[in-house]
Amino acid sequence: MFSNEEAPAPHAPLVVMGVSGAGKTTVGVEIALRLGRPFIDADDLHPQANRRKMESCVPLDDSDREPWLRAVGKAISAEVQRGRPPVVACSALKIGYREQLRAECPDIAFVYLDGDPEIIAARMSGRQHEYMPAELLPSQLRALEPPLGDERAIRIDIEKPVDLIVSQAIAWLRTLEPTDQEVAR
Repeated sequence: MFSNEEAPAPHAPLVVMGVSGAGKTTVGVEIALRLGRPFIDADDLHPQANRRKMESCVPLDDSDREPWLRAVGKAISAEVQRGRPPVVACSALKIGYREQLRAECPDIAFVYLDGDPEIIAARMSGRQHEYMPAELLPSQLRALEPPLGDERAIRIDIEKPVDLIVSQAIAWLRTLEPTDQEVAR
């Protein structure tokens, strides 16, 4: 019998979600390293039109995000089909966005990095992002629909040290019951 710390993680792909500046990439990379999984940064899959819009401090709308989310979902599904469930950093702000990702891969689990908007704004002001200016944080906070109780998700406070966030996410992932799709693999 495995202890929770040693138990193998289910084969669910894991999306580390939240607004810009919450630490998705930092946490996602570390989880991927610890679990020996590939890492996907959903920001890398944004079409150029989306990047230009954000660079101009114009928030993305649902129609802008739709092709991007489709590309993210396909990237996740491709890794799963290779037998390598990825860890993905993706804002996945709205329930509908997460549903779109689940349409490509139903067994996705979500780690929602949540925190005080002032802390997130301070983080954003201290970093350089290729195309996501701090001025867009309020629009992301308005769009955010935290995961509901029936979603396969855990909320983790970003004020914890990264190592603790990562350990908590992995421990939670190991408690998940495999979905029918995971069992079929």
